[in-house]
Amino acid sequence: MKKILAILETKDNKFKNSSFELISEARKLSAELKCEFAGLSITAAEDNAFTSLSEYGAEKIYKIDLNELNKISGKDCVFSYPAITKVIANFAKANDFNIILLSATAFGKEITGSLSVKTNSALCPDIVDIKIDNGDIIATRPVYAGKAYTKVKFNSDNILISLRPNVFKAEKINGNLSIEKIDVNTLNIGASDFTAIVKEVVTSTGKLDVAEADRIVSGGRGLRAPENFNLIENLAKVLGAATGASRAVVDAGWRPHSEQVGQTGKTVSPSLYIACGISGAIQHLAGMSTSKCIVAINKDKDAPIFQIADYGIVGDVFEILPALTIEIEKLNI
Repeated sequence: MKKILAILETKDNKFKNSSFELISEARKLSAELKCEFAGLSITAAEDNAFTSLSEYGAEKIYKIDLNELNKISGKDCVFSYPAITKVIANFAKANDFNIILLSATAFGKEITGSLSVKTNSALCPDIVDIKIDNGDIIATRPVYAGKAYTKVKFNSDNILISLRPNVFKAEKINGNLSIEKIDVNTLNIGASDFTAIVKEVVTSTGKLDVAEADRIVSGGRGLRAPENFNLIENLAKVLGAATGASRAVVDAGWRPHSEQVGQTGKTVSPSLYIACGISGAIQHLAGMSTSKCIVAINKDKDAPIFQIADYGIVGDVFEILPALTIEIEKLNI
């Protein structure tokens, strides 16, 4: 018998948009497979934060208090990936959940490998589509740095799937939500399971996270110097977008690694991605090719970025970006 468990993430004690996407997909899968689904959140959020999940069809949510879990470590601990992984695995096995869904966020990417081992699950990471065919789950994921897609059918009863954020639609449908709090002491977890801990999390204040943003304006070496990134920031500001950067820019020290988009940076799938002065190396394309609308601005008409762009502007970013910013500002008035 199949049972689906969606692992739900919070940030600043609020549920991330990727959690709403997971609930929507888990609900649709459970309807097609005619099986039970529930959510699990290991969080310090208060119960009132969970009401947002009911808007997307969540009905049964299990809550494990992150602060209570951290106390077991006996140390000053913000969180521990190994401990959280063991908690999820023990909870899933104890409650017969054999299909686990989570988001391919930094958190998801960190735990999927060890979680698949602990639950003896077949793993398919970073998928962009999921279907049911004759009762079987068929997942689609990019391969060869996004050049092709492969469809995966599972031979195992235990399945672990991570969904690429911002690809799946979070569909609103009211659910009759109930929250069950789980005593972490019932999950066979001890201080020895905190083999690695995070003691402090430092985040940039006042800036959108490029991994979760619905709109992104990215810059590359075509900006010529770090001081010219104010053109990217100005356009991002009027669009309500996050700022991104290519690997070459980050390696040069122009921008922080937290903004890097690409195979060795962050994978993004926003509604709008504007690539400015980015040629489109395969490593960069691998991180943003699933964006819903791609706009490329580059003075080289043969730049590879134009091959995947929905809209292309051949021209100088130093002329186009200020003009584009002014026109968008007019629209926002």
